[in-house]
Amino acid sequence: EGVQIMENHVKILGILYIIVSAFHLLIGFIVFIILFGAGLISSDAEALTITTIVGSVIAAIITITSLPGFIGGIGLLKHKNWARILVIILGFLNLLAIPIGTILGVYTIWVLLNNDVEQVFNPQGNFAGSQQQNQPPELPPK
Repeated sequence: EGVQIMENHVKILGILYIIVSAFHLLIGFIVFIILFGAGLISSDAEALTITTIVGSVIAAIITITSLPGFIGGIGLLKHKNWARILVIILGFLNLLAIPIGTILGVYTIWVLLNNDVEQVFNPQGNFAGSQQQNQPPELPPK
């Protein structure tokens, strides 16, 4: 029913965030290789130093900005509530990355702000912010 459908959407969303983040990491690596290679081709030590530094900085920035999506995607697959919050924030930020990020952002917001999703992340009904504590299950009498 509704909860099962939303659980499937959460799984899809987690996979999408992992794929998109992995793609960004790949782009960062390719940029580094291209800039490093350009420095090597130039046969100039100063150009090699500059292109290596610039490539390293760009790769580091892309890596740092990709990690939250990668971590959030893994967390979504494990139904961690902190991942839901993280990915909602990333979803709103993705709205600015036209066109693919916007599509991913809209899908993220639609999935993670759906009422049925709360049950996916809190199957016992212990919603975030509630004062209830998880009680161990009662054993049947012997």
